[in-house]
Amino acid sequence: MEHEICLVRPTIQLKDQALDYREEHFKKGEKVINGSELLDQIENYEEWLLSVTLNTDLKTVDENWVVTDTFFAVRKSDKRIIGVIDLRHTLNDYLKDFGNCGYSVRPSERKKGYATEMLHQLIGVAKEIGMTELQISVEKTNIGSIKVIEKNGGVYERSFTYENELADIYRILI
Repeated sequence: MEHEICLVRPTIQLKDQALDYREEHFKKGEKVINGSELLDQIENYEEWLLSVTLNTDLKTVDENWVVTDTFFAVRKSDKRIIGVIDLRHTLNDYLKDFGNCGYSVRPSERKKGYATEMLHQLIGVAKEIGMTELQISVEKTNIGSIKVIEKNGGVYERSFTYENELADIYRILI
């Protein structure tokens, strides 16, 4: 890959970059930012930061959610946020079809291999915490994301419908 990235937890120091990242999605007409733990719906970055921080621990996770690690993918060469990815340690009834992670890449940085590398690094994080597999869902029409999942060992498992959209579930053994 031309530009190396690393996964970093959100911090207050990344506020301006995070908001800029979000704005780029919005300017492209994208109102949902997958893997962002609702960064696309926040009014206040500090409240979002507190929420994603509390959700990393079983003692403080929101009672309606699951323990989740959220990371920005930051390009090492210029420290720019390239993407966002999350890792849900377990699945509840709501998440059973959505899976253990979601991710997105800044529109201007797509088709450069970043999503594949982000998922690869997240698989390493999952392995470190003792997970043995990841379940990931993807809309059938999202060919780019399907390729990312397959490049990381994803195997098709089943399909489901959500809000009249057909989606597939893939499983990655770690």
